[in-house]
Amino acid sequence: MFNSILKQCTLSCTKQIAIPLQFRCLSLSSATLKDNKDSENNTNEGWLKKLLVRRIEPTKEQHSRMLSDKEVIYELQTHNVRPDSIDNYMKNYEQVVQLCQKIPNLKYELIGSWSVRVGDLDQYVHLWKHQGGYAEIDKTNTILIQNQEYTKLRNQCGQFLRSRHLQYLLAFSFWPSIELKSGSNIYEIRSYSLKPGTMIEWGNNWARAINHRRSNDEPFAGFFSQVGRLYNVHHFWCYKNLEVRTQTREAAWMSPGWDECVAYTVPLIKEMQSKILHPTPFSPTQ
Repeated sequence: MFNSILKQCTLSCTKQIAIPLQFRCLSLSSATLKDNKDSENNTNEGWLKKLLVRRIEPTKEQHSRMLSDKEVIYELQTHNVRPDSIDNYMKNYEQVVQLCQKIPNLKYELIGSWSVRVGDLDQYVHLWKHQGGYAEIDKTNTILIQNQEYTKLRNQCGQFLRSRHLQYLLAFSFWPSIELKSGSNIYEIRSYSLKPGTMIEWGNNWARAINHRRSNDEPFAGFFSQVGRLYNVHHFWCYKNLEVRTQTREAAWMSPGWDECVAYTVPLIKEMQSKILHPTPFSPTQ
C-alpha cells in the first residue's frame, strides 16, 4: 500500500512540474546562463568606465609620436645629495656645466638647475636638452666618456651623493615652448604616475586644460617619460612666489571648464607629488 501511494505522489509531482522540452533544454544550459551573466557584467563595467574615463580608440601609432617631437629629447637628472656635502656638490656640478659648454660639437644644453625647497630636501634637479634624437644622445655619451676631465668630475660627484636617477623625456606638443626666465622666481614640479595605457587620454585632456593656466604665464614645461620610470608625467610651473602660486591656482578653478578637465584626469592617476624648486646660481632659467 505504501508503494502504491508513493507511486501516485511521484506521478502527480511530475505532472505538476512538467516543462516543455525546449524550455528544459535552455534551463539545463549552464554555459548560456554564464554567457548572459558575463554579458551583463561587461555591460555594467563598460558603463562605469565610460562614466569615469573617456574612451580612447585603439591605434597602431606610437603614443610618443602622437604627443611629441621625438627629435628633441630631454634628460631629467635627480640627485640626492649628502647633507654635509652640499657646497662641494654645487661647485662640482657647476664645473660640469661649464665643461659641457666648452666641448665642441656637443648638442647637450642645460635648461634648468634647481634645489628642492619643499619635498625631498637635499635634492637637486637638472634638466638638459638633446637635439637630434637618440642618435645624438649616443654621440654625446661617447664624447663625454672619452673626456678625461668630465670623467674625473663625474667620479668626484659620486662622493657627494646618496643616490641619483635619470629619465629621458619628451615634451608635450600642446605645451608652450620653453622660454628661459629671468629675475626672481620659484618653480613647481608636479609629477604624476599614470595607469598604463592612459597617456593619450592625459594628453587629450591637458591639451584643453593648459588654456586655463596661461593667465600669469606660469606654464614652463610639460614632459612624459620615454626611458626610466615609465608612464611618468612632469609639469613644470613658474611663479614669482608662493602667494602668487596660490592665487594663480585658485583663479584656475574660476575658469569654466577647468573643473571638467580635472574630473577626467584624476581617474588616470596612480600617484602624484609636488615639489617647490629654487634655481641654482648657474641655472640658465631663473
